[in-house]
Amino acid sequence: MTGCRALVILTLSTALSACALATADAPEAEVPTRVVALGDLHADAPQALAALRLAGIIDDEGHWAAGKDIFVQTGDITDRGPDSKKLMDLMDQLAVEAKAAGGEVRALNGNHESMNLLGDWRYVHPLDVEQFGGLEARKAAFSDGGHYAAWVQNRPVVTQVEETIFVHGGVTPFFAAKGVDGINTEAKTAFSRRDHRAPVLGSEGPMWYRGYINDDESAACKDLSVALASLGATRMVVGHTTRRDGRVQSRCNGRVTVIDVGIASHYGGHLAAWESIDGDARAIYPSGPVDIEDPPR
Repeated sequence: MTGCRALVILTLSTALSACALATADAPEAEVPTRVVALGDLHADAPQALAALRLAGIIDDEGHWAAGKDIFVQTGDITDRGPDSKKLMDLMDQLAVEAKAAGGEVRALNGNHESMNLLGDWRYVHPLDVEQFGGLEARKAAFSDGGHYAAWVQNRPVVTQVEETIFVHGGVTPFFAAKGVDGINTEAKTAFSRRDHRAPVLGSEGPMWYRGYINDDESAACKDLSVALASLGATRMVVGHTTRRDGRVQSRCNGRVTVIDVGIASHYGGHLAAWESIDGDARAIYPSGPVDIEDPPR
């Protein structure tokens, strides 16, 4: 082998080795954060499963299929229909499967979970009672020491993913000043004491408030801006106030979006989900995705 040829081979080998080392040391490209949210499911398992499949959260067998995504359910999976127990158990199952895949499930309390814990069963379906094994068995399940009492008591009422707040009803400026952790701590204390009079469980609390959706925008948007600033967020995603046309709706220049589209058959059986990839939101319908106005940054 000539000296020239040996030099070429040595130079090429050195370059390839350097390239391999550089590739090995290079950081992996970041996967965009995908967040998916569903609104009120109201104990309708067939419709809930259909919505979860539409959003790519579960596969045909009902198991987690969303990898490292974050899935938020904004409360009210109980009442109106017969499948409260099935859906609470499903949230637990998906939470375990999501964690194993690097994803996350955040199931929030809505006003109907609160009502069940506090003994207000006006909207409990008779077949739902049967799913628990009868009235006394259901009462025991939601009594102190019961499995589903603990289920509610250990759920947050508010959560935040990046610059988006998720909550069932809405976070007013009064509660926003307490911060996400403060609100959840206050709610958990009220739940543990079954304190019907606690403001956090009342009509102006985060599980019941409807002002951002029902009030005139001239007033609602001002309060919303104050609340979001306190929470260090730019958008709030809520359920609770059903959109009877089955469409996700935004107000206040994209600062609040209501995703209760009436998924349960009781409310029309409309399928839709909310999705955000790196802060760019859209609604997912059976007919295809539709862009949603994002708040100004």
